[in-house]
Amino acid sequence: MNCINNLQASLYLRYMSHEQISYIILIVALLFSIIFDLFVFSRSHHQVSMQSATFQYMFWVVLALFFGGYIWLSYDSKMALDYYSAYFMEISLSVDNIFVFVLIFKSLQIDEKEIGRSLMIGVLLAIILRIIFIAIGIVLIEQFHWIIYIFGGFLFFTGLKLFFGNHEEEEDVKDGFIYKFVRKFFRYTDEDSEGKYVLIKDNKRFFTRLALVIVIIGLTDILFALDSIPAVFGITTNNLVVFSSNIFAVLGLRALFFILQKASDKFDYLQQGIAIVLVFIGAKMFLEIVDIHLPVWASLATIFICIGGSIVYSIKND
Repeated sequence: MNCINNLQASLYLRYMSHEQISYIILIVALLFSIIFDLFVFSRSHHQVSMQSATFQYMFWVVLALFFGGYIWLSYDSKMALDYYSAYFMEISLSVDNIFVFVLIFKSLQIDEKEIGRSLMIGVLLAIILRIIFIAIGIVLIEQFHWIIYIFGGFLFFTGLKLFFGNHEEEEDVKDGFIYKFVRKFFRYTDEDSEGKYVLIKDNKRFFTRLALVIVIIGLTDILFALDSIPAVFGITTNNLVVFSSNIFAVLGLRALFFILQKASDKFDYLQQGIAIVLVFIGAKMFLEIVDIHLPVWASLATIFICIGGSIVYSIKND
């Protein structure tokens, strides 16, 4: 009986498509990463040191680079370069997101020891929302290919707005729409939760600040996705590359938070670097209308030059 089962399994694997196997590898890597992070990296009541955060982030980066190597060996170099371009672009966009997360935790006065686990749950929520929005984007592009040019226009003008925008003014999260929305539609208490996400008072369940911060991070990521998802479609429309680059970039958000939270005021010109990348990707999408296709390495080089240059310039002028 075991021989028959083994034979059926081997035949099934043989006739599975290459893409199906790749998705299985991606799902296994994702599940392993989440379990590993929850039970090793994201222990509750545990303050994450800079050394630990750096080690964790290197783990996520190496895992993402290995998946890119798998794509290179299993498909071709062009698809792998598309993946690396999309992955590093998503990382560069997520750096700006980190500074918003720093503001969220600071405004809501979340204890340092509770940030790790709360941020990890928020990241999981962000992954689920990203998968949903990417799936919607794929369906829209497959049905209405012209919508990709709308994405391009959105990125172009978003980049211009970001480049000339004032990013030095800090806004209190409590004055924002998301905070007010959550407070209005959820039963909430400001009492000390002692690490709990829900408190029971008078036989009623109340969400605490920890639960509130998770919801705000998840909803805030939707706003970030409005930039990052169209941007990744500007690099490639390959479904596997779009999903995997987003997922691996988001997985490293928690560790990147602890690396950058102390330096949130050190990268004054990072916003301009990100803006130039968005304008470039938007223009690249429009050039395809007149049948001008830029090489894959051009996107990767632009990302490294703009983001790296803005960081170096920020440090020199600090």
